[in-house]
Amino acid sequence: MPKIPGVPFTRAIRALEKAGFRVLREGRHVVMSNGLTRLTIPRHNPINAYTLGAIAADAGLTPEEFKKLL
Repeated sequence: MPKIPGVPFTRAIRALEKAGFRVLREGRHVVMSNGLTRLTIPRHNPINAYTLGAIAADAGLTPEEFKKLL
C-alpha cells in the first residue's frame, strides 16, 4: 500500500511549487524543475498513488515531507 494518496495533478503541482520547483512547460504532461532536477507530472485526476510516490522520490522528498506539502 503506497504511503502517499492519489491526488489531482493540480494539488501535486502546488505541493512541488512549495518545495521549490517551477513549471517549465505544459502539455499532456507538466514539466517542472528546480534547476537541478526535472520532473514530469501527468495530467491525470487523480494521479496514481504509485506514480505520485515515484515523483516525490525523484524530487528528493520522503512520503511524509510530500504529504505535509499537500
